[in-house]
Amino acid sequence: MHKRERLERAIAGESVDRLPVSLWRHFPGDDQRSADLARSIVSYQQEYDWDFVRVMPSNNFLVADYGIQDAWLGDRRGKRETQKFIIQRSLDWTAIRPLSPERGALAQQIECLSLVNSAIEVDGIPVLQTIYSPMTQAAQIAGCTQLLRDMRLRPDRLRSGLNALTESTLRFLEAIRTNPSIAGVFMVSCLANYELMSAFEYKATAMPFNRAIMDFIQPDWWLNAVQVQGSSPMFDLFAGSPVQFLNWDFSDDKSELLQIKLAFPGAVCGGLSDWQHLHQGTPALLQSAIRDVWHHTEGRRLILAGSGDGFVSAPLSNLRAVRASVENLAI
Repeated sequence: MHKRERLERAIAGESVDRLPVSLWRHFPGDDQRSADLARSIVSYQQEYDWDFVRVMPSNNFLVADYGIQDAWLGDRRGKRETQKFIIQRSLDWTAIRPLSPERGALAQQIECLSLVNSAIEVDGIPVLQTIYSPMTQAAQIAGCTQLLRDMRLRPDRLRSGLNALTESTLRFLEAIRTNPSIAGVFMVSCLANYELMSAFEYKATAMPFNRAIMDFIQPDWWLNAVQVQGSSPMFDLFAGSPVQFLNWDFSDDKSELLQIKLAFPGAVCGGLSDWQHLHQGTPALLQSAIRDVWHHTEGRRLILAGSGDGFVSAPLSNLRAVRASVENLAI
């Protein structure tokens, strides 16, 4: 069964030859050069033969050209840490303008995608481009403390910045639309978290801009995802999203899988904890966890995956165990 058919049938809840699976990670250092990032992504896919490739550039790639200063300081997820934000006061939001995809970090990522496509197009491997929601990008240029303060005290100014960030993202998506390997986007939301704000605040402030992104991508690409980060994710707000699967910070609570499957018509993507299973676990533990999650979902509407960005320090034996385990499950 080809990867696209396997994924489409799994999303629809139909029988498949085996459980679809994908793991992903950042490539810190390599993500600063398009050719190095493309080579790392392609090598990773060739080694493990995942059912789709999630392309993960630097976590700040959509906003890097606004002038933030960041560096990889050894974060185990491979994320770059911002050392200088560009939003210092609420009025700064009104100075944000959309970026051009023909220059800087956006152009570099477009080149990376072209190199990835050249290497894997013949194999028909679906590629998902990671993007960050406009609200997440706002946190990347302001920091969460400043963002939440402005959201509550000067929402008009914040909306001005969010409009510009949304337009910048749409320009980038338009520029990659012609890449034949792109099957969709993997949109990350790091603020749809009850520990940071209320559902009312997120719906009023962030969701209109999320919808603008989703309305753009849905007609063209067949495999799109939303990742809801945080320990208290707002699953219910994304239940009606026009995407094919949801991913979240999995807590090993199997009731979450069933809860999301009841609320969301597509597939759940997860079942493995990045930390507990993939980083700290063993091949034997992973095999047991995979059988358990398969049992709880009956192998339907499930894409086996991790729970976030992945750890660059996860044992390779664990990654191999995940890939091997799906071949041994009876669907």
